[in-house]
Amino acid sequence: MAATDRTIRIRIRPAALTDDAGLARLDHDTWATLHAVQPRPDPGEPFFDARHTPDAYLVAEADGVLAGYVRLAPATPLACNAHVRQIQGLAVADAARGRGVGRALVSAVMAEARAQGARRITLRVLGHNAPARRLYGALGFAVEGVLPGEFLLDGGYVDDVLMGRPL
Repeated sequence: MAATDRTIRIRIRPAALTDDAGLARLDHDTWATLHAVQPRPDPGEPFFDARHTPDAYLVAEADGVLAGYVRLAPATPLACNAHVRQIQGLAVADAARGRGVGRALVSAVMAEARAQGARRITLRVLGHNAPARRLYGALGFAVEGVLPGEFLLDGGYVDDVLMGRPL
């Protein structure tokens, strides 16, 4: 059996309103209790809304096809916390997993957080999401707290893991 070339060209760019339908489909298709605590989104519903505007997102294109997104937001609305940004969503299309898209998105969002003047970046990840925890750890995020059994998913209690790192 011949080896397969899994090299892809990844382009990270700011999201645009025209990405709405593609991101809604991606969000629906990638939904799983491995990483989601909200119900599965309806692919016909708009992705963007008043609280989730395109300026908070970076999207990844792999070989010209929408392959993922990451959302960056202030951790809180408090002025004393303005130096912190939080990753509040990351999704990678199944076909692009394991090919560097997630790493490229997280690296790009860290650069964007720095450009916004942030000194620190945080996130929350479900305790059973080993692939995401490995990715974040490889990019310098450390576990800073655990909320044991915070969520009941598929009949089992799942930890909410708080991670962060300086920028």
